[in-house]
Amino acid sequence: MTSFVFWDSTLIVEYLDETYPQPSFYPGSRIERLCCRQGEELADSLIDNVVGLWYETRKGNQADFATQAKYQSSINRLLGVFEQKLTNSAYLLNETLSAVDVAAISGLGYYSLRFGNNWQQEYPKLSQWFKVLHQQKSVYSTMPKA
Repeated sequence: MTSFVFWDSTLIVEYLDETYPQPSFYPGSRIERLCCRQGEELADSLIDNVVGLWYETRKGNQADFATQAKYQSSINRLLGVFEQKLTNSAYLLNETLSAVDVAAISGLGYYSLRFGNNWQQEYPKLSQWFKVLHQQKSVYSTMPKA
């Protein structure tokens, strides 16, 4: 048997969804599924920007402050999008946990690990969502430790 290593949350969630179809991380309707994948892309962009910001800050005195500001601006814009999505529903896509939530909780967990939880002051709905998801064993047992 060949073994595979999956390192991307989108690939992992897709594999789990196809292997264990109930409950599904992807909605049944084609349009909602596309919206879900769009949300995953936003969450992946969040992760990319957080990683970029962290690498830039690791440069210490060699860090480019304009680059850091660009990454932080993108992060703030994405957090604002997620905050807005939580205005009308309990989760980032609709009233059910989806692949968007899985990708976003991964990105926010990494952001919190590297930069702390100060973002929670500015994004109260996202902060509440983050805390509620962390009460689920499937989330808190997999979060990175400082």
